[in-house]
Amino acid sequence: MEPKQLNPVVLDVDGSVGALAGELRLPLQHWQEAVRFGCGLARFNRFRTELDALLPPAHGTVLMGSGDFHHLSWPLVERCIARQALSAAHPLRVIVLDNHPDNMRFPWGVHCGSWVRRVALHPAVSHVHVAGITSQDIGPAHAWENYLTPLRAGKLSYWSCGVNTAWAARVGAQQGFRNFASLAELSRALKSMLREQPQPTYLSIDKDVFDSEVVRTNWDQGRMQEEQALAIIDALAGQLVGSDITGDVSSWRYATWWKRLMSAGDGQDTQIDAVTLAAWQAGQHALNRRLVECLADAAGSTA
Repeated sequence: MEPKQLNPVVLDVDGSVGALAGELRLPLQHWQEAVRFGCGLARFNRFRTELDALLPPAHGTVLMGSGDFHHLSWPLVERCIARQALSAAHPLRVIVLDNHPDNMRFPWGVHCGSWVRRVALHPAVSHVHVAGITSQDIGPAHAWENYLTPLRAGKLSYWSCGVNTAWAARVGAQQGFRNFASLAELSRALKSMLREQPQPTYLSIDKDVFDSEVVRTNWDQGRMQEEQALAIIDALAGQLVGSDITGDVSSWRYATWWKRLMSAGDGQDTQIDAVTLAAWQAGQHALNRRLVECLADAAGSTA
């Protein structure tokens, strides 16, 4: 008997995700200003409670819109752990394809660039691998912004290309850094690891990991090619127990002053003209469909 394919879920917080076959679309746009980019933990927990009430017990890939919402992966990973009855004795591995480490200091709660630390330190997570980083977020100028605890504890690894990470050795975190000469070499090494070390795995894809010729996002982008990402997904066949996709594009002006300030400081483009936005979203929708299909095949092999 063929395994039942689970339908994708759209967390419709910003209206950026196009229609997908068989989708379950959750209306969450009333949360956009509250949780976009980041928020305090009390507010985030209220969002988590509403999300838990809306999500079915089992579902396919979750699409959450703009990369400004990547911190929504945190409760999704924890739901996956609970659903799969995983623990420190039988843990979950998390793979994040992203141009940024998402392990940056944020003392006022959680935001789209800080959530990885919380997932990495979960006792039922064996390791988080953030792969595809070309951002200077892990370069020497921003070294102090990275949380060191999960790197030093052997719970987090950065897979990067073209970034000077020599500073890691001076702070005792070198074990958490793997640098490669090219994205092709990085992708081959990651595929080999996944095939040689099988275990239950959650995959989170931020499309800013892709070269801008593949798809356009409103964050600085990496250099991964689509075929490299699809090959990584294929290597997870028989292991994939949960997944999400972010990195879509939407136009938004923050009402919250500190979000406007931090967003501008990160070089984020959140106000995009209508013609450009429509063209970028068309490319996004097409890539989403291909990614969702590939993820469904990999998850189906696990069932």
